[in-house]
Amino acid sequence: MHHPLLDLLTDAAEGRFPAVDGGVTVLPPLAGGWECSVAFTGHAVIATARSADEVLQQRPDGFGASMAPDFLRWLAGPKGFIGVIDAMLYTRGTGSSSLPLRTDADDHPRVKYARQYRSDVRVYGDERGLVTIGAGLAGRRELSVEADTHNRGHGTSLIKEAIGLVPEGELLFAAVSPGNARSLRAFLSLGFTPIGSEALIRPA
Repeated sequence: MHHPLLDLLTDAAEGRFPAVDGGVTVLPPLAGGWECSVAFTGHAVIATARSADEVLQQRPDGFGASMAPDFLRWLAGPKGFIGVIDAMLYTRGTGSSSLPLRTDADDHPRVKYARQYRSDVRVYGDERGLVTIGAGLAGRRELSVEADTHNRGHGTSLIKEAIGLVPEGELLFAAVSPGNARSLRAFLSLGFTPIGSEALIRPA
């Protein structure tokens, strides 16, 4: 089912951002029991099964309060899952890659992790590491990379190959921890653009 958050993500990637008004947009929950808090510049979007009135009574705002630990814990409930706060990046596919499809990596931790959060995950890779591409937040096409850390530069080359797995001009998103500076620099160097931040929530 199409989720309205996907339209907001696509619009942001095309330069059409929500109003910078400090406001909060409350949307229905995501598929599979997931919820989220997304922050753009000056505007927050929260997908949840809770009512808009309940959410707004907690006083989140578009200037950072929607990502405050206390608010995220309230959203998840006392025993719910709160994901890390990631930078949200996007680029467009180039339609050219030689990275082979992998069917032998189902037990790899990166693949298992990807399939916890995404559907229709496909795995590619070679001696440099693995790439997963699947339907992630709100159904967007989403990338993750697991590179061989013994060789510097493998992560960057894998990201470049992954961009080529997507048809030319089509959107590709990635969620990167701001503290993983090496990874963030690699994504930015290859043309990924930050458009906001996100935290996945799964109430108990």
